[in-house]
Amino acid sequence: MVATDDWVTYMWILLACYAFVILFFVMRGAKKANSIADYAVGNIGFSPWVVGLSLAASMTSAATFIINPGFIALYGVSGVISFAVVMPIAIFGSLIMFTKGFAKHGNVVKATTMAQWIGRRYESKNYAFFFAVTAMLLITFIVLINVGVTQVISKSLNVEPFYVLLGITVFVFGYMMFGGANSMVYTNTIQAVIMFVVAIILITSGREYFEGGVSGILKELSNIDPNLSKATNSQSFLFRDYFEIVVVQIVIGIAIVCQPHIITKSLLLKDQTKVNSYLFSAIAVMVVFFMVVVVGLYARLTFPELTVMGKTLKMDEIIPTYVVTKFSVGVGMVIVVGLISAGLSTLESLIQSLSITVTSDILEPIFKGKVTNNSFMINKIVILILAIVSFVLSWQQIKSPNVSVAIFAQNGVYAYFAAAFVPVLFGIFLKDVPVSAVFIASIMAIVVHFGIYYGRLTPYMQEPVNNPGVSAAIAIVVSLIVGYVLYKLNRKPVLV
Repeated sequence: MVATDDWVTYMWILLACYAFVILFFVMRGAKKANSIADYAVGNIGFSPWVVGLSLAASMTSAATFIINPGFIALYGVSGVISFAVVMPIAIFGSLIMFTKGFAKHGNVVKATTMAQWIGRRYESKNYAFFFAVTAMLLITFIVLINVGVTQVISKSLNVEPFYVLLGITVFVFGYMMFGGANSMVYTNTIQAVIMFVVAIILITSGREYFEGGVSGILKELSNIDPNLSKATNSQSFLFRDYFEIVVVQIVIGIAIVCQPHIITKSLLLKDQTKVNSYLFSAIAVMVVFFMVVVVGLYARLTFPELTVMGKTLKMDEIIPTYVVTKFSVGVGMVIVVGLISAGLSTLESLIQSLSITVTSDILEPIFKGKVTNNSFMINKIVILILAIVSFVLSWQQIKSPNVSVAIFAQNGVYAYFAAAFVPVLFGIFLKDVPVSAVFIASIMAIVVHFGIYYGRLTPYMQEPVNNPGVSAAIAIVVSLIVGYVLYKLNRKPVLV
């Protein structure tokens, strides 16, 4: 327990105000949602700048603001190179490459979910159903966000994590039963603005460590542990060499865009001529967001032994503890709200996309049209079930994480977008792609990823805790090669 009584009192007041604002915009957006399609992609003509901010908020989550800086605190500069330089460059390039084509095809086929886009693009209901089921792997991402936000609020209120997690689950899943895409764009925009202010505060919070320049901070880190100041960290399980830091992160960064709460955001644009403005606003803000991981260096310099009051900090506790102990009550509360916003913005997007996927792409095919007339009510029941499942998994990760909840989440999320990469890539840039080619490629990606990780294949998988990025990157490359070979062998002949 590190928060003072004043901090706790003011934090309760601020959280109540924050909840009120969120609920106001949820109700405002919900009034205009008249169908399940409105819930999925909205029916309001939002400005491309607003949708861009919504993308930036939902793409940079609690992982960016809370979890990843914890890795930096543990492993140093090598993590900054990986998470703040290499991966963002790959993500931005991929976002530009994929967005225009996806939005164009999405409007042509009238898709509202990733599974629908893939199913209609390849004219295969079986493939759509496969991707809808595969999307359930993204529950692991919900768990990551739940844990990150729970740790922040728990430290700020001096409340046991169990009750905080329960409150978050009831509140967020509760209002997402009604809000949908219209509400989400409003709330994400507010959250993005708050996150931007907080990102600037956090990035500049360690300015005293730069009094001796970059060399000065590297020397201080080296005094704690020489590996912290090196470009690679042989003692870590994520940043051991340039293959993990550069090659793996480029592959993952390119493929990571193929998540439903990211790539389908472009379908909110009613005017596809505004895509450039949408991308510019999103990328400009995300550049700042991705730099937040440097706070992990400040946290390590603040807690050289990663202990507080004699207690060793878990990795997921490091940044919440840094915020509560580093800042005054006023500034600290703003930062805590920003960290919460970072989590909720992505959490909302995931709940919305997963619930729609279950309702429209899993239950509808199973019950053969019986879902349509009651889709709104059924979607709420689906959200309730998602809430229960994610609560149970989140509590397990809080009690006994395997280093960090990030490893649990990465395993599931990476498997999903590894499977999605080839069908999205081929669906945008190639013609006459046989569904068998991409279907087999998707299955191959999942099998290779989990096979390498759990089978402990390759020298990178020999530690007690391993890097899911390595297995996912290999899976993506194998999937791409298999998919392209099958595409060339089975391509439909062009009739002259």
